[in-house]
Amino acid sequence: MAIDDCILAVDRALRTLFAPAQAQRTVPGGEQPEAELSATERARAAALMRVNHCGEICAQALYQGQAMVSGDPEVRRALEQAGREETEHLAWTERRIAELGGRKSLLNPVWYGGSFALGLIAGKMGERWSLGFLAETERQVESHLDRYKARLPAADRRSWLILEQMRQDEASHAATARRLGARELPQAVKGAMAAASKLMTSASYRI
Repeated sequence: MAIDDCILAVDRALRTLFAPAQAQRTVPGGEQPEAELSATERARAAALMRVNHCGEICAQALYQGQAMVSGDPEVRRALEQAGREETEHLAWTERRIAELGGRKSLLNPVWYGGSFALGLIAGKMGERWSLGFLAETERQVESHLDRYKARLPAADRRSWLILEQMRQDEASHAATARRLGARELPQAVKGAMAAASKLMTSASYRI
């Protein structure tokens, strides 16, 4: 791994964790009026959006790790494109958390480091396995987003529309990975990924 790649990886990590994320697309639901939520509902919605923001932190790190060690230009472009869209998700959730009066997870640096390491490992296993990891990650994220949409306060359309657009983007990423030759991961690996995701979501909801 070249020193330039290492410097770039550190720069991206610092930007992801500490710089305000920027989006090119309009924030979904931005035209919706702010719902009248109780203090309890606002706190719950902010916590749910914090979990989703944390998931986007993990996605950034995962794809950056995979792209760094990918030897296939087409796969690398797909990973980088997915990463750019995840940056928009990061910006949308960050903005929504602020609107709801919440805060980002204090554990984001931990999740970033772990996800980046997983990305490097997945990338070293070969392109088809790396794409399989991407496809399964996105499949699990889709399911997670559907559950969190259902847990939002019914009146909070702004947050719901953000999560719905994110779900559509994740489905597109998974489809791209399968088109490029993603391999189906063993059930044990899928289970381990789900367990790690459950740990992350439970912790980031509170911390």
